[in-house]
Amino acid sequence: MGGLSSKPTTVYPPLTTVPECITDKFMGTWFVIGVKPTVFETTCSNAVETYTRMTNPSSKDKYDIDIDFQYNKKEDPMTSPLKSLGQKGWIQGSDKENSSKWVVSPLWPVKLPYPVIELDQEDYQYTVIGHEQRQYVWIMARKPVMDDDLYDSLTKKLVEKHQYDLKGLRRVPQKWTREERAKRNLVDVIPDDLLVN
Repeated sequence: MGGLSSKPTTVYPPLTTVPECITDKFMGTWFVIGVKPTVFETTCSNAVETYTRMTNPSSKDKYDIDIDFQYNKKEDPMTSPLKSLGQKGWIQGSDKENSSKWVVSPLWPVKLPYPVIELDQEDYQYTVIGHEQRQYVWIMARKPVMDDDLYDSLTKKLVEKHQYDLKGLRRVPQKWTREERAKRNLVDVIPDDLLVN
């Protein structure tokens, strides 16, 4: 997730997070399917986040999760430059193996809450990450596509369950060629039938 926060204008109730989020099952590659964007994401495409558990943190701040966020800057990933934003995550609560509340730092010294508000509890094939002031949201999946019915169901929950206004929500273009897939080391993640050519 790319992110910068601004002063809230409305007071919202706390977001309801999922009852269970097994840290190790959450790790791996997530494709950003929909987003209420930060400044980095207003025109991005092929946005991918890769989560890696830090088993032996060596840095002074001892963060729990390394997040590699890569994206193409413009709507057309074939013609726009690749950008990268490394981030650090800290699992909140006493149980670091199972927590739906994290804190993520997109850049020092900014640290933002990272509430996991929706999650495929069985297979971890989709997730939704919220923002307490409802300025941002990230709808993500393990593949660069999402069934329209599932996407519509998740956006409906954003409105009815999480008090979101969907103004500004955008579908993130995910268009992958063999070359792009190989360049981003996603050959084992994106099957051939999801390539555009």
